[in-house]
Amino acid sequence: MKDKVILIEMLIDKIEQYGKTSIELYKLKAIDKSTDVFASLASRIVVFVIIALFFILFTIGIALYIGDVLGKSYYGFFAVAGFYAFLAIILFIIRKPYLEKTFNNYIINQIFKEKENAGN
Repeated sequence: MKDKVILIEMLIDKIEQYGKTSIELYKLKAIDKSTDVFASLASRIVVFVIIALFFILFTIGIALYIGDVLGKSYYGFFAVAGFYAFLAIILFIIRKPYLEKTFNNYIINQIFKEKENAGN
């Protein structure tokens, strides 16, 4: 009888260890996935900042050139600002059907990428 009680206690201990190990595994998987998503977003942000700085400097150069051609430097800045206003209107119009959908799909793909790779 004591042997059965000892076996049952050992079985309960092993089940408890299995449960704790499973929970720890899920925590580590969640941490791994969140760091992958964060690292991907962080690297994209760095690239975006560098490209943004390039375009800012390029825009200033274009504005100064257009201003030189038109005779007054502020005319060039008005022309470039008008171009960006037009671009902003276009982006505002397509933001719902295209931009938000693209960003949502990117984040969802990053979250579920590991599950696809694990299945292969």
